[in-house]
Amino acid sequence: MAKKPWQGRFGEPTHEKVEDFTESVSLDKRLYMEDILGSIAHAKMLGKIGILKGDELDKVITGLESIGRDIEEGRFYFDKTLEDVHMNIEAELTRRIGDAGKKLHTARSRNDQVATDLRLYLKREIHDIRTLLVDFMRIIMDVAEDNLDIVIPGMTHLQHAQPVLLSHHLMAYFEMFARDHQRLGELLQRVNISPLGSAALAGSSYPIDRWMTAMELGFKEPSRNSVDGVSDRDFAIEFVAASAICMMHLSRLTEELIVWNSQEFSFIELPDSYATGSSIMPQKKNPDVPELVRGKTGRVYGNLVALLTLMKALPLAYNRDMQEDKGPVFDTVDTMKSCIGIMTGLLPGIRFRKDTIMEALDKGFITATDIADYLVRKGETFRDAHRITGELVAYLVSTAKTLDTLDMNDYKRFSPRFEDDVFNCVDPVSSVDLKLTYGGTSRKNVFDAIQRARAFLDDLNHDS
Repeated sequence: MAKKPWQGRFGEPTHEKVEDFTESVSLDKRLYMEDILGSIAHAKMLGKIGILKGDELDKVITGLESIGRDIEEGRFYFDKTLEDVHMNIEAELTRRIGDAGKKLHTARSRNDQVATDLRLYLKREIHDIRTLLVDFMRIIMDVAEDNLDIVIPGMTHLQHAQPVLLSHHLMAYFEMFARDHQRLGELLQRVNISPLGSAALAGSSYPIDRWMTAMELGFKEPSRNSVDGVSDRDFAIEFVAASAICMMHLSRLTEELIVWNSQEFSFIELPDSYATGSSIMPQKKNPDVPELVRGKTGRVYGNLVALLTLMKALPLAYNRDMQEDKGPVFDTVDTMKSCIGIMTGLLPGIRFRKDTIMEALDKGFITATDIADYLVRKGETFRDAHRITGELVAYLVSTAKTLDTLDMNDYKRFSPRFEDDVFNCVDPVSSVDLKLTYGGTSRKNVFDAIQRARAFLDDLNHDS
């Protein structure tokens, strides 16, 4: 059993059950690279103020780098009796280089060490997730551009409402994921703070240079309050909250794909390579990928509740409860990356079934609002136009007719304002192209929106 660095205070060894219960290295070993980078920055600062003397700094840096390579290549043994990734690396460093390794923990605590590691980890992962979102948004934009000729029933309350371009519908999701990208970018401002040098909670009596270590690690600045530096997990909660919103957007998209893929809709066909079969029903082609994304949304919601509950009512400063912060964060990172990645692969392979979509446009009197707007343009008040059109729809329902099967005599029964040009309003394609207001569904608007989206993504790639 390895001897713990803090064991001098204790008269008997830690019980084996306590070892198993309190260890976190099985989870937090994921932070090994961040821990090594943080330790190298801290060592450089200790060299500057004279704690590490002569060739000790070189030994520490070389030793830490060799440990990093061994972990990367699977040659490092993590010992649970050393509790966490921090003590595992420090103990191995001391074993390799001797007393210089024992100096590394001067002027820091595992409290500020783990907070630093988690912030470094999230900075990297947020960047990677935002890159995945850009790739996904580009796929949405490309699919929208490739299908500018398809008009679908736009729905409210899952009932036919007004015709819209499929591309317009898809670009609504582009806007959602653009906000997610922006939200994560804004969060980086609050992640990009260095707690290193806060020590256990009170700061340090050594003449440490916290600005030096912050700059060395690429942080914007050190935390302004040492107690807050070690006890703050707002940044982790905010990351999971932003991820929960993004997963909600993914869940809405996958729900629509699942519905559109059903026999009742038959608007789309999923690619065989992104669908699965049934173990008992040979005819089945199941939308398991979007269903799993929809289901995994609940994991991220649960992670958010777990973190909020974890931090609720914790007294300042650090408490061991906070060891439980990493599981929800790591799981959220993994879930976000896998779900965005799989949807980026799925979306381009979807085939939109124009025949059944066109049939659906004939149902639900989908251009009724255009009839009412037509009457307003002819001089009717909107409320009277709404009533007249409602009466017209009631007649259609009772006679099992549709708007495009009526002749002019039928229309004249409801208002003398109807003229031959009303038939232009009945056609869903014409209806779409009438929606010329900024942000509306006309083909010109949607084409322009796609071009703006392309410029937006190109700017993001240029900035990165």
